[in-house]
Amino acid sequence: MSGSVILNDEEKREMLEDVKNYERGKIFMAAQIKSQEGSIDDYIDFLSKNMELIEFVPSKCIVVRYKL
Repeated sequence: MSGSVILNDEEKREMLEDVKNYERGKIFMAAQIKSQEGSIDDYIDFLSKNMELIEFVPSKCIVVRYKL
């Protein structure tokens, strides 16, 4: 289990439509560039302000071998 979310067919279709739409691609690119403009302090502030919005459930992974 990788922790990745499994998408349903409708979500997959929507993502494929986004990929094919040039205008949507420009919006995603602008958002990515904007998200990388901040400093590490901005990122830590963002995480600190939004921690209560995330439901955190620890994994129950049992480690048997401690080798990397």
